[in-house]
Formats: sequence, structure tokens, C-alpha cells
Amino acid sequence: MSTELRSNFLRTQIQSDLEAGRIGEVVTRFPPEPNGFLHIGHAKSITVNFGLAEQFGGRCHLRFDDTNPEKESQEFIDSIQEDVSWLGYEWSGEVRFASSYFEQFYQWALHLIDNGFAYVCDLSAEEARRYRGSLVEAGQNSPFRERSASENRALFEQMRAGGVAEGEKVLRAKIDMAAPNMNLRDPILYRIRHVAHHQTGTDWTIYPTYDFAHGQEDAIEGITHSICTLEFEDHRPLYEWFIEHLPVPHIPRQIEFARLNTSYTITSKRQLKQLVDANVVTGWDDPRMPTIAGLRRRGYPAAAIRHFCEEVGTSRSDSIVDVAMLESAVRDRLNKMAPRAMCVLRPLRLTLTNLPGESVLSVPNHPADETFGLREVTLTRELFIDSQDFRESANKQFKRLVLGRRVRLRGALVIEGERCETDACGTVTHVYARCVTEEPGADPDDGIKPKGVIHWVSADHCVPAVVRCYDRLFSQEAPGRCDDILEAVNPESLVVMQDAVIEPMLVNAAPEQVYQFEREGYFVADRYEHQSEAPVFNMTIGLRDNWSASNG
Repeated sequence: MSTELRSNFLRTQIQSDLEAGRIGEVVTRFPPEPNGFLHIGHAKSITVNFGLAEQFGGRCHLRFDDTNPEKESQEFIDSIQEDVSWLGYEWSGEVRFASSYFEQFYQWALHLIDNGFAYVCDLSAEEARRYRGSLVEAGQNSPFRERSASENRALFEQMRAGGVAEGEKVLRAKIDMAAPNMNLRDPILYRIRHVAHHQTGTDWTIYPTYDFAHGQEDAIEGITHSICTLEFEDHRPLYEWFIEHLPVPHIPRQIEFARLNTSYTITSKRQLKQLVDANVVTGWDDPRMPTIAGLRRRGYPAAAIRHFCEEVGTSRSDSIVDVAMLESAVRDRLNKMAPRAMCVLRPLRLTLTNLPGESVLSVPNHPADETFGLREVTLTRELFIDSQDFRESANKQFKRLVLGRRVRLRGALVIEGERCETDACGTVTHVYARCVTEEPGADPDDGIKPKGVIHWVSADHCVPAVVRCYDRLFSQEAPGRCDDILEAVNPESLVVMQDAVIEPMLVNAAPEQVYQFEREGYFVADRYEHQSEAPVFNMTIGLRDNWSASNG
């Protein structure tokens, strides 16, 4: 195990189990329900479960807890597998499904019935809630609790055969209706669903609950450490009760850790679906979404996400992590791996009045890494610069192009603003400047150096592109606390630059290739829409954290 890894209580407990001989091999699992896309919180669980298996030379299973057929689909199964693989992890053996164990679960349910630990209950959902009691009031026994084992078995077999309507009966464990832990008050083991299952078709009309299936799945698969988030802590006594009362082949151990909560983010599938349904975003993989698919489409490197999850650490205390920590990890990674290029988001025509002709310049693809090599850009008389990089007049703090003042064109010459043209509204439409130097990188002979650097592209050789500039989806630090999640949406989370122009070489960018657009930020060629004849780039992140300064 790497000495560079942060210490956490999970590693400590697993190490203790190994040293004590309680286990011979570490076996973990990542068990999502295939009812939606994975999000940044799942990324934490993935790195924990797969990471621990890797660190101890063990195995991690990918298992779908597919016990709710009406909410699950093959689409989500496929997307989850893709996300796990993209993050850089490989699961042990074949993909596993809870549904593969349905027959075994059924037999174990019969075992509980035959031993007096389960019964068929006819209470309606509303009646069951009343009988359950509250945190300060004990529950009441169901009037069907004392059915005989033979009657319960017959009724349960009838439920399986499809002869009972949905909601008419459930199978419940017989534990303790006065237990302080509400999860032990005769929880439901099976409910009736007359719907087809994405894996088993119409073979079943009864489906186990997560609480009943979860621990038994772990036992079947030989899981040594069932690592869950803290909301399952009060489910652990029920997890252990089932293991104790069933002839399972293995005894797994459940351990809980704090889930990942980040500022300016939501991870509720219900709220995320609300954003999709309201067309606030274009889909589950919209680059503003906190889904792994969305982060990937935005250009976040998988390695940066893994690093962030490791740096956050693993604890037993819930807290909110500043999303700036994730953004910093992304910047650090992209600064090293992203080649440079020039893109003008808001084109303003610039004419170099004294440039004798066009020339081809060689500029580095990365200022700090020579292995990235050089690329060629063409300097011509007619250029495009960003309209925000020019003022007719400005104070000394504006270190860009101003009439009568000098600036350097990135990788090229020093120029000085001469005059400009405006339209009827007073908007500058054309700027004229003279070249002060003749050689790229040279300083003016008169000793008056430029005060800044601006980027540019040749008007004669550029390519039009669509550039989507993204910001945080929410303007509030804790959007999940809002009564209406739509009220927390940042109205400036997406600005589409339809008239952007880029260097010609960028048309050859592969989908998901990230570049640093000089002086603008990091941008990725959209994995679905980018084409050489119609380039589309998504903003990954800015060059610095301007959010904290403007919103702090």
C-alpha cells in the first residue's frame, strides 16, 4: 500500500482485520441501484471501495441492486459501467446483479417463515404506518402477525405465483414492534410488483426490499467489508439480524463512512431529475450537472476526480466540502496535461497597418513542457482580437490594447493602437494598429515595452466555432436546502458564444481533448457534437477561481 495515501479509519480497520486473521483477502463492492446516473457523491464511494481493494491487493465487485424494476433500466446499467471504467477502475469478475440471487432470496424467505421469523401481512400501507408507531411511541403488532408457518408459506407461495394484487399483501420479518430502532419494527421483506424486470422479465411478481437483499448479496459474494454511507448506520442492526437468522455461507461486516457533500451542488436524484424535466439542463450529462457523465463531458479529468476524492479523506462526520477544492484539482491536472491554443470568443477586427505580409510563426504548445512541441500560427494583416481586450482610453490598470499604447500579440509582435471605427451605437467595430517590432518576441528599439499580452487569430485563416461557456449551475452554496431548487439556479450558468473563432488546427481536436485557450481557461471538444466541419467546445474551468472573490 502506498505511503502517500491519506490515513483513514477504514484502512485502519481493514488492516486490523487482516493482521488478526479475521479475513485472508479484502473483498469490497460498489452496489448502485440502476435507477439514474451516478454523481460526484458516487465517485467518492467508487474510489473508496475500489481503492481499498487495490490498496490491499483484494477484489472489488460491481453489483447492481436491482430490486425495484419499475425504476430501473438497461440505460442506467450501461451508463454506470461506463462511468466506473472511465474513472479508471476494473471490477472483479463479471458484473453482478441482485436479481441473479432472487431464487436464493426466496428460499431464505421461506426459511424465515418456517422458523417463525417472517409472516404475510395484509395491512394496507396506511395501516402499516399507523401500527409502526413513532420515535417516542412503540408500535403495535399486526393482527396477522401470529399466522401459522404453514399459512404464511402458502400465502407467500401464492404471492409468488402472481395470484395476489399489488399492495394486498407483503412479507414482513417478525422482530420487535417496540424496538427503539424503527428499522427493526417488523420490516418488509417482499412486496408485490406486477411489472417486468429488465433482467428477469416476468419470472417474478414479488421483489425483495433492499434491506433484505443487501446483506445476503454480500454473504453470497464473500464480501468482507460492506462499506456504506452514514445513512445506513441505523440499518446495520437489521443487516446483522438477517445474517444471524439465515444459513448464509459467509459473514460480511458493514462499516459506514460520511458521504461526500460539496457546496453549490445537489446529489438528490429527485432534484436532478427535476432540472432535466424542467429543461434547465439538456440532460443528465449536461456539462453543468454533478453527474459523472456531466463532469466528463465538461472536460474534468478522471484522475483529478480521483485525486479530489482521496484528498477529501474518509471520516465518520458529515460535512460540506468546498467545491473549489475539486475545481483546484481540475486546474492543477489540466495545467500539466492541456496543450495551449488561441480562441477569440468575442471577435473584433484588428488591422496591422504596416505589416508587410503574412508570416508563419512557431509557438510552443506548452510554456513549461518542451515535449508538447511547437505549432505553427499565421500572422496576417487582418486579425481578430477579443473585444474585451480593447479600449479607446483606459487607466494604467488596463494592460491590454489602448489607442496610443502598446501591447504584445501572444507569440508575435508588439503593436500600438492608432485609431478605431464605431457604429451608430458607438460600439467599436474595427481597430487599427501599427507594428512596433519586426521579430516575434523582440522588445521595441526605443525601450518602451508593452504593458500586457493579448491573444489573437488570423482573420484569413481562422475557423468559426461554437463555444459554450459554463459556470456553476447554482448561485447558492446550499441549493438543496431551497424550497424550490429552480430558484437556486444561476441564470448565467451557460453563455453560448456562437461567433467565436479558433486556430485552424483545433478542427482536428479529438472529442474530449482538452486545451487551454490562452488567457480564457480550459476547454474541451464536446464528446458528442464536436466535428471538424462544425467545432464545438465546452468550457471546463477558468484559469483562476474568480467565483470566491465575486461571491464571497
